[in-house]
Parts: sequence; C-alpha cells; structure tokens
Amino acid sequence: MHSPLLTTRQPNSTSDEINWRFRLPRKWQDAVDAPLYFHHYREYEIDAQRTVGYDEDDRPCFIAHEVILTRLSSDDDEEFYETVSYAESMNAWRLHDDRWLVLRSTQPTPCTRNGVFYAIHQDMPR
Repeated sequence: MHSPLLTTRQPNSTSDEINWRFRLPRKWQDAVDAPLYFHHYREYEIDAQRTVGYDEDDRPCFIAHEVILTRLSSDDDEEFYETVSYAESMNAWRLHDDRWLVLRSTQPTPCTRNGVFYAIHQDMPR
C-alpha cells in the first residue's frame, strides 16, 4: 500500500524515463546538473529501492530512495491485511557548488506524517 506522498518517481516509468526533476522546486532547476544515466537498486526482503543518477563525469548528481515497512493488522483477529508501519522517501539533487538539495518525507506511524521538508547538505546523502 503506497502512499502518494512517498512517490519518488512517476508511476509506470521505465528506468530511462525517470523524471528526476519531479519534486525539484522550480527556483532550483537551473542550479543542478542533469543525470545522463541511472543505476537502480532494489531490496529483496523489504519494499525498498534506490536510484542514483550520474552526470557526464560519472559523478552522482541525483538520488532517490523509498522504503516502506508493513505489518499485518486485523480488526477481528480473523481477517488480516497489510498496513504501513513506517515509510520514508528521499530525493536529492547535487547543486553546481557540490552541496546537495535534499527532500525528505517520513511517515513514522500509520496515522502520523512528519511532512515534507527540503534541506541543504554539504555531503551526498547515503
């Protein structure tokens, strides 16, 4: 069960169609380098993925990751369904001065969201 708040790429996109500008504020679009290619990583045991975009110098210039942890829930102890117990997404763009504009969104509990916030980091997020 994916929350729309945690979407890090456009639905049904292929690896070559990643919209790396999705969620990048308009005022920052001229301050970042465009990725030429992407590497995609997927965790097999949990719902987690990571995409790293590289520029013409083979340096990372875009990062997106998403992780969703679920648990089984029940209202009557007979029928069970999956609910999100924790979710996090992050998009990051390398600025021309080598700092990173980072967007994070977390959902620490099923009924709570910490909101979406941007921050500038000196180092590439891991």
